[in-house]
Amino acid sequence: MASNRALKVADRIKEVVAGALESRVKDPRLGFVTLTDVRVTGDLQQASIFYTVLGDEEAQASTAAALNSAKGLLRSEVGAALGLRITPSITFIADGLAESAAEMNDLLSQMKAADAELAKLREGATPVEADPYKKLD
Repeated sequence: MASNRALKVADRIKEVVAGALESRVKDPRLGFVTLTDVRVTGDLQQASIFYTVLGDEEAQASTAAALNSAKGLLRSEVGAALGLRITPSITFIADGLAESAAEMNDLLSQMKAADAELAKLREGATPVEADPYKKLD
């Protein structure tokens, strides 16, 4: 479990990086980015920033390149805003949230179809025996 201080630092890093992406980073490769989560190690030396990008694979690849090239600027912004002794190193990780949600929707639709098929089979079904329970004599 992460400490309370690490959670606060992670939230602050998310705010600072989101603001810097909006105002300071002027890279044309940068697409429509949403920061989904930030995780900081217990010693506050490494920050993993999870993001999603709206668009196809080409937009995702170009945004990943833009984020990696802006790492230095973003780390400087984080260092100035947090005022920690050691500024955490930043790693950007593409979040697989959209793909996981699409897979979950596919599984749910398959289960719904299986339930509908079972309901059709159950409609005209009758028990094999009139009284299926065994009676003790």
